[in-house]
Amino acid sequence: MNSGKSTATYLRIKDHLQDGLAVGRWPPGAQMPSEAELVAQFGASRMTVGRAVRELQAEGFVERVQGVGTFAAQPYRASSTLTIRDIHTEISERGRRHAARVKLVREEPLPARVAPQLGLPAGARVFHSVIVHFEDEVALLCEDRWVNPEVVPNYLDVDLAKKTPTEYLLEVAPLWKANYSIEASHPTRAEARWLGIPADAPCLVIQRRTESKGAPVTSVRMVYPGSRHALEGAFSADASERRGR
Repeated sequence: MNSGKSTATYLRIKDHLQDGLAVGRWPPGAQMPSEAELVAQFGASRMTVGRAVRELQAEGFVERVQGVGTFAAQPYRASSTLTIRDIHTEISERGRRHAARVKLVREEPLPARVAPQLGLPAGARVFHSVIVHFEDEVALLCEDRWVNPEVVPNYLDVDLAKKTPTEYLLEVAPLWKANYSIEASHPTRAEARWLGIPADAPCLVIQRRTESKGAPVTSVRMVYPGSRHALEGAFSADASERRGR
């Protein structure tokens, strides 16, 4: 088989399966088409089909059971390779006390500067919250979040001082896909004031956008004072372990 044709077919098979998962054609735990069915549907070799399925498995979108078949993964497990964790949980696991102070939570028109990050048109009515998270009375994180009301219509009704946005959003819109960037930067004037740090203090800034079943859910800017936070992670070559949290 021509290698270029094989590559194109493998991508079509992978896109077909991933698109079906995104729209809920195969809900979590559902058995997906067998390799034999995909071979017949796409006129591809078993090797080409196997490559597409193996990559989806490595990325956490499907689970394969030897001798049984391929199954749609649980959405949260599929996303957990990014290790997106709730700040309340992180602080509690250190034996410290978490507190959240809500600076604002309201409906606003989406600014043009944020529109590309959330994936919605500028001016669209969205929800906006700003929360400062504390660890034993020390400001640890300023979280500036924009939320798609089409996916999370009751966001403004949540008491964000008692339940963190991450905890609530994972309950109502299970994470399917996320993009993020990490950089060293300075806080805005407002962020510096809320965090109680100088305006030129070095900070770790994480920008993250998430989707659930193909729809944008949230875009959040997270600012951590560099002197109060360290970014930690782990890696395992075992794909099942990478999906484990």
